[in-house]
Amino acid sequence: MKTIKIILTLASLLIGGAALAQTTSNVITDSTSNSKVDSDANSRTIVISPPPSAITPSVTSSSSDLCTVGVAGAVQTQILGISSGETVRDPNCERLKISKTLYDMGMKVAAVSVLCQDRRVWDAMHMAGTPCPFLGEIGDKATAQWEKPENAGRIPTIEEMETKGDVQKRNGAIAAGGISLALLLLLL
Repeated sequence: MKTIKIILTLASLLIGGAALAQTTSNVITDSTSNSKVDSDANSRTIVISPPPSAITPSVTSSSSDLCTVGVAGAVQTQILGISSGETVRDPNCERLKISKTLYDMGMKVAAVSVLCQDRRVWDAMHMAGTPCPFLGEIGDKATAQWEKPENAGRIPTIEEMETKGDVQKRNGAIAAGGISLALLLLLL
């Protein structure tokens, strides 16, 4: 067994020695190149970009306790874009909130007085036979004060309600003005 190991070891050394043998050769590479490039090019660059856009600002009231409404709009042509936004107060909403707060604090006559600043409420109270309070007076005493000629200026003014025809005329005028403005901007 020992002899087999010695023979195998000698054989592997001989085979390994042959594998490590190196050969040398010289490779010589010589190359020459001449080139001439003539170019005549007309180039054209086309830039494709997205269309211009006027972005309408987001105008909102962050709390439902505010009596405001957000209004925004935008107009865009190929050259010019305009956008705008704002908040608009709602006086009737304010009147209702003030009246409710006064009523919740136990000041019922003051709450009704705030609501009576609206002519519709004033007329409804008069038609119901329960007139709006007048400088702390209620009932028949208030009616007597409201009927005096010197107090006629204290009665809320009548607000004319818009009819459907009025709204349509106004919207038509706005649309015509918008179209005219758009055509004018297109001419620029």
